[in-house]
Amino acid sequence: MDDYPLLHLLWTMLMIFGFIIWFWLLITVFGDLFRRHDCSGGKKVLWFVAVLIAPFIGVLAYLIINGRHMAERQAAAVQAAQQQFDDHVKQVAGGPAGEIERAKGLLDAGTISQEEFDAIKRKALSA
Repeated sequence: MDDYPLLHLLWTMLMIFGFIIWFWLLITVFGDLFRRHDCSGGKKVLWFVAVLIAPFIGVLAYLIINGRHMAERQAAAVQAAQQQFDDHVKQVAGGPAGEIERAKGLLDAGTISQEEFDAIKRKALSA
């Protein structure tokens, strides 16, 4: 262990951590770039080439120019995913009561008859 002092070990750990952050930034930038709907294909290709040719400058330029919008797009995507999940849970978790309630709405609208409503109700309660 004498030939590899503690400062070298700390420097190596710092470099590894730096590379991990760098790859995370690359994935974040490329992920945002290819998920954008407000950017044409030509602009996406130019950003992609800029990041490949001059990685540090390209990534930093992308973050400076689009950083605020990246956060807004990410927040909107998270909110949309949460809304989809909530809607799915409400639809699935309705259970028999939800199914009867939907059938009652159809009955009140005149879409189904009383006999069909009773059949749906029996089926929902037996499940």
